[in-house]
Amino acid sequence: MKKTATKQGTRRSLGISAFPIIILCFILAMVIYHFVYGNPANFINNDPNNHPIQGNLLGTIYKGGIIVPVIQTLLFTVLTLSVERLIALKRAKGKKNLQQFVTKVKSDLEEGNIEAVRQACDEQKGTVANVIKASLSTYSQVSVCDTLSKEEKQLAVRKDLEEATMLELPTMEQNLGVIATITTLGTLMGLLGTVIGMIKSFAALSSAGGTDSIALSTGISEALVNTAFGIATGACAVIAYNFFTSKIDGITHSIDEIGAYLVQSFTIKQR
Repeated sequence: MKKTATKQGTRRSLGISAFPIIILCFILAMVIYHFVYGNPANFINNDPNNHPIQGNLLGTIYKGGIIVPVIQTLLFTVLTLSVERLIALKRAKGKKNLQQFVTKVKSDLEEGNIEAVRQACDEQKGTVANVIKASLSTYSQVSVCDTLSKEEKQLAVRKDLEEATMLELPTMEQNLGVIATITTLGTLMGLLGTVIGMIKSFAALSSAGGTDSIALSTGISEALVNTAFGIATGACAVIAYNFFTSKIDGITHSIDEIGAYLVQSFTIKQR
């Protein structure tokens, strides 16, 4: 019974590792920072060391300093992993509408048509179908076993449901830990950039021989740009994490719903 659940639960991975995504996002962020934001055309006299041209947003972002590509890496990572999770969770739900699948399985279980449930799982595929199909194998095995009591048979079915669910759950939650980390890290990096920018601003104000206007404006730009990027990154990460968590909760709820119905129908049959 355990072997069946293991095969069903570890059949495939629903996503890819976050590490190569982070590396690619960092490279992309550095390229954008140096060649788009740092384009000489964005600055007075085509010199990145000067003020940005009035109203030029790209040049202003460039003045945010080296923290900008770091925060951009986090933002790009959140966006990329969000797309990756959308695709993965869509595969986890299966080919057809999940709620319709749940309704059909419950109807077939009520009629005692196990083969129809198994066929529906083969057509649906995905996480919910894998778990239910693994449990059906256990169900079929214990149904013809005369050495087990009714309670032991129920326990075997319920245990197999839990094991199959635990095997599938990590694939659905893959990379969510990274997104959860960025919810805090993005804001902290923005705060770090803000502090660095303010330090530069105060250094310009206290410089000997008068205020260095370029250094002062650069420090202020660095503070404000990093604050904006940090808040935006943290907000995107929070929204993404909560969204995918709710989607996973919906899938696990469907598994619990069918599992409870399977055990219930099994109980009625064994009376």
